[in-house]
Amino acid sequence: MGACHCLLVDDHPMVRWGVRDLLMHEQLCSEIEEVSSGEAALEAVRRKSWDLLLLDVALPDKHGLEVLKEAKLLQPHLPVLMLSLYPEKEFAMRAIRAGASGYLTKQSAPSELLVAVRRVLQGGRYITAALAEQMAEALGSGTEGPLHARLSDRELEVLRLLGQGKSVSVIAEDLTLSVKTISTYRARILEKLSCQTTGELIRYAIDAKLVE
Repeated sequence: MGACHCLLVDDHPMVRWGVRDLLMHEQLCSEIEEVSSGEAALEAVRRKSWDLLLLDVALPDKHGLEVLKEAKLLQPHLPVLMLSLYPEKEFAMRAIRAGASGYLTKQSAPSELLVAVRRVLQGGRYITAALAEQMAEALGSGTEGPLHARLSDRELEVLRLLGQGKSVSVIAEDLTLSVKTISTYRARILEKLSCQTTGELIRYAIDAKLVE
């Protein structure tokens, strides 16, 4: 396991330093390459094979779920462990459905990260008890949970950015999409969440803890 080649993707240098130090100290990885954006991560995945991808959900240029999907297309057998400030209930099930091997919040203890890394390197999945319960409830009820569970990954990202107070034009620039496209996403989100105004969407995002 010590020969593991790991790609660590997070836009916070202190987080990368902490994760790198922990994994190297425990001799779980022999190489850890650090990048701070989604595009840099995908370029690294195109360039070489990796044994593990540690991927932040919130990146400055691409949403982590989007990076996850593209990375799995490039390397279908690549184990991906998602790391996030967001609670499990908001993104974990989406990540697992998109091919992630596990999902951890950044509030997790270092020991839990080590357990998760060992599990996925051995070919398994790391599912916390809380996430397992959530998945069981969703299967049992036949529902997808809160209203925003109806949103696509891109719509959820737009909602999150609206919740940060960003305008349609700024979001379009952030996501490298047209203002018209973002406006269309906004209209779909309003309909799916039964909201009338952007202000209501902002309140929804804050109440649902979709905003950091």
